[in-house]
Amino acid sequence: MTDVVIHDFNYQYPESDKKVLNNLNLTFKDNHFSLLSGPSGSGKSTLLYFIAGLYPRFIGNDATGSITFGDTNIKEIANNQISAHVAMMFQNPNQQFAMDTVIHEMTFVLENIRTDPAKMDGIITRSLAFCGITKLRDRVINTLSGGEKQRVALACIVAMDAPVIVLDEPFASIDPDSRTDLIHKLKDLQENHGKTIILADHDLGDYEDLIDKFYYLDPTSHQIHLLNHDEAAKFFANFESTQRIDKRFALPTQSDDGAILKLRDFKLDPHNALLLSLDQFNFYKQKTTLITGANGIGKSTLFNALTKLLPYEGTIEYDNKPIKRFKPLAYAKNVTLLFQDAESQFLNVTVKEELDLSFKNRFNQNYSHEQVAKMLAQLGMQGRDDQVVYSLSEGQKKKLQIVEMLVMCPPVLLLDEPFKGLDYKSLRLITAFLAEAKDKYGQTQIVISHQLAGLEDLVDYHATFQNQTLTYQEVM
Repeated sequence: MTDVVIHDFNYQYPESDKKVLNNLNLTFKDNHFSLLSGPSGSGKSTLLYFIAGLYPRFIGNDATGSITFGDTNIKEIANNQISAHVAMMFQNPNQQFAMDTVIHEMTFVLENIRTDPAKMDGIITRSLAFCGITKLRDRVINTLSGGEKQRVALACIVAMDAPVIVLDEPFASIDPDSRTDLIHKLKDLQENHGKTIILADHDLGDYEDLIDKFYYLDPTSHQIHLLNHDEAAKFFANFESTQRIDKRFALPTQSDDGAILKLRDFKLDPHNALLLSLDQFNFYKQKTTLITGANGIGKSTLFNALTKLLPYEGTIEYDNKPIKRFKPLAYAKNVTLLFQDAESQFLNVTVKEELDLSFKNRFNQNYSHEQVAKMLAQLGMQGRDDQVVYSLSEGQKKKLQIVEMLVMCPPVLLLDEPFKGLDYKSLRLITAFLAEAKDKYGQTQIVISHQLAGLEDLVDYHATFQNQTLTYQEVM
């Protein structure tokens, strides 16, 4: 039996006078699929890090209380033996990898748990096949999409074969079909391979008929409650009510009038693999255009081309001038990219230092310090001036990243999965901030997102990326 038992467990961050986890007493049952939900920044990730043995090893202070696997207290398990008991999948897969290619990463993982070298190739082959990514075996990890990286991370966990698997917002970067597929793979691991699954997620879609237990972390009491059937059903029903999208989108005219970015005779074929071919396509000024499409087809690569980070064939014009004529810095002040990985955008250590840098280098004076302070308070980010940005939850990092880019307020903002890790309330606040930047300050926004619900009040145009082309659509 590998019940994971949390007993009299309390934790508060260094220099904080409030507990983020308050007197937790609960049991994640052996061979069960347990879902943990709660607002972003409420402490879900923190608990998972303790269960996975990452805390207190990589943080400044310890918790009180205990975590046991069966009859074994986690503190009695040597650091190099933790992976025999539990494996963790992060929300940000870039934090998971140490090697350059998929095969090297998986070999490294198996070497660290002292797997017999003669068995490694078979384990890797079976794990990649289970996750549906056999074709990625020799790929360089940095060339993969966010969704492909998540599948690689899961393949590593499958290869490790630990009895307990904890997952922190694991599907924030993937398209709906891939999400459904991976959730069913987790159910397969539980039912047919005896795994204990503990998964934190804001998005409750696809879980209702698959999970065994539903836990909720209350942001006010900082306690976790096991929901009964009726309570869980209410949560699922409330979530489903936020997912209905009853809006048709206008199709832009074929005229170039109002186009701020124009693609002509455009081809995107890195590594001689054609991703996108367009005779012509326009993005329109002071509009929000949503781009959707499956993982790994080239959406982020398109953004890299639009920001002059990758070569392309044909012409891209910004404000009727080919972007090749712009000097890099001048162009970056006009067309700016919000990275999918928030940490890649950070250059300083603390929240205040990051915001100060944005104010120092902003392109205009549209946002005052008072406005930004109000936005942060609405997002629950007040009082964090001296907090190290890398200690924020993934949702909090995303909030800070977006506020920073709004402070910069470039004429065109490209946003790559900007809502990853956000609960629905936070998402609605962020979309309101973006709508204000568009309507009040004239910003043009192009958004890649697998998260669709909650965007209907922001989005003007919707374009699908499929079959190596972009096409405007009337529906999401």
